[in-house]
Amino acid sequence: MSPTPPSSVRRVACIGAGVIGGGWVAHFLARGYDVTAWDPAPDAEDKLRRLVTAAWPALEQLGLAEGASPDRLTMAPTLAEAVADAEFVQESAPEKLELKRDLLAQLDAATPPGVVIASSTSGYPMTDMQTAAATPGRLVVGHPFNPPYLIPLVEVVGGERTDRTAVEWAAAFYEAAGKSVITMDRELPGFIANRLQEALWREALHMVANGEATVEDIDTSITEGPGLRWAFMGPMLTFALAGGEGGMAHMLDHFGPSLKSPWTRLEAPELDRALRDAVVDGCDRAADGRTYAQLVAERDQGVIDVLRATGRLDGPTR
Repeated sequence: MSPTPPSSVRRVACIGAGVIGGGWVAHFLARGYDVTAWDPAPDAEDKLRRLVTAAWPALEQLGLAEGASPDRLTMAPTLAEAVADAEFVQESAPEKLELKRDLLAQLDAATPPGVVIASSTSGYPMTDMQTAAATPGRLVVGHPFNPPYLIPLVEVVGGERTDRTAVEWAAAFYEAAGKSVITMDRELPGFIANRLQEALWREALHMVANGEATVEDIDTSITEGPGLRWAFMGPMLTFALAGGEGGMAHMLDHFGPSLKSPWTRLEAPELDRALRDAVVDGCDRAADGRTYAQLVAERDQGVIDVLRATGRLDGPTR
């Protein structure tokens, strides 16, 4: 798709310089890219440079790429000038479907041929956003988490009219730019991580609304409970360890009936053989050859490290 290999990109255009767009700018600058930004707000440049300045100490702790500098940021006066020599474009406009449709069409018209254009949308399918673009094949979703300069995850997925090569190019570029990438095989409103966040958020709101838990109770239940494990071992492997040496298979066979219990307002899927096998096989792949004992040791050390790093346990991290 792009005339520039993903690992050879040097200039990135960031369209939209708010919290998400500005976070992308800070991330790309810290990775040593030249960044051209554009935002229609009259005070956008001042706000963007303040955001980058505020983020830079954290970025220094994370480790800067060779040559990284806030001085490599240029604010363009027009959208067309911002993308004129871009080798990759990251769009981070407000979450309004018609706005994104129009903006992506403008970007498609102004950006050099073949250059991949990614949207930071937090929930819209690219199929719905690429309808006005003349060459929609190069449009992908590159959904980050806030702040993009600090949280590694980016979810990449194309629309119905997106070329598969554009999705592959974008995933390779983000990896070269230091991100942790999930390349999705199909579109899903809200993608993966937002749907999981939203499920937890909605249940929390239900509990507050019904007087079942306080805001403090809910936050403590995560920071002092499963959140400690989720920081390094997701819910699937965490639940697999709950099955002991029998792993996820034992866990599902033993606790599967609890899916019918009223533990959440969400309707549970039917735990049939196909779902059971898909989860068990997925956990086996995620374990990647590690034994139950090795996974337990990894989990235990990880919790200790998180507790120490957050000041809840004395002693240095390993």
